[in-house]
Amino acid sequence: MSTPPLGRRLRVFIAGGTGFVGRELVVRLVRTGHSLSLITRDAGHADDLAPLSSVEVAAGDVYSLDFLRTALAGCDVAINLVGILNEPGFNGAGFHHAHVEFTERLLAAMREAGIGRLLQMSALNADAARGRSHYLITKGQAEERVRSATWLDWTIFRPSVIFGPADGLTQRFAGLLRLTAGLLPLARAATRFAPVYVEDVAEAFARALQGTATKRQTYELCGPEVLTLGQIVRLTAQAAGLPCRIWPLPDVLGRLQAAIMDFVPGKPFSTDNYRSLLSDSVCHDDGLKRLGIVPASFSARVPVWLSAARAGRRATP
Repeated sequence: MSTPPLGRRLRVFIAGGTGFVGRELVVRLVRTGHSLSLITRDAGHADDLAPLSSVEVAAGDVYSLDFLRTALAGCDVAINLVGILNEPGFNGAGFHHAHVEFTERLLAAMREAGIGRLLQMSALNADAARGRSHYLITKGQAEERVRSATWLDWTIFRPSVIFGPADGLTQRFAGLLRLTAGLLPLARAATRFAPVYVEDVAEAFARALQGTATKRQTYELCGPEVLTLGQIVRLTAQAAGLPCRIWPLPDVLGRLQAAIMDFVPGKPFSTDNYRSLLSDSVCHDDGLKRLGIVPASFSARVPVWLSAARAGRRATP
């Protein structure tokens, strides 16, 4: 098993390719001449990607070793973007299923298929032993599984919060501000982030595909600005032309807010989200710089699509 050499067009397996980062990465890889094997539970989720001539979509049981082996056949490298921000229950089992069990199944299928290169999406603060939420613990456990595969050439990416035109960050806050006439009770408003642009994250994966320089390396991915959650909301409101009056909640009320939202359909906020917010999400290592990528800033990019949406026109990324 070896790492693909530089300059070669690759056959790339992608799990999670219909998600926010995945769609950006799929288009980027197709444009650079690679062919893709994309798996999904529901073919309808890939309706807009399937027409791309070099994308083969396989729908089925993504936890089935037979299904994974078939989708991996002929591939040079695998990319795992699978992740959830909330689970149906409360005990971490949903996170473990999505993050750890899927990674284990993928590794087993890769070994049987003879594929020794994996790019794994993780998260800042992921830690199997000291993570403060089920999300962070299971992301850390998935990292452990990847690192312990002695036969594998892996690269792990640990981004801060990711933003972009179709994100769940700026769009959610803009929607909430519209519903509440600008008044927003906000838990953990002082938690710090270094928001990273989705295109920069996709480019990091694309640059790590070939050669040996990124072998067995971990890259923290952050944008150039460190912003509190309150500042992110205010900048979102400003870009969208919305009023904004933030009520920073003390922790006791923030925990109560999260506990109530646990039972709201879709879990727009949860106790697990609250626990993740107990730690700042900022980089200690400039992974984008190591990859030769100059990151876009949150304050410069967010107005591009939010101001366009306000004016009723399509944004140009």
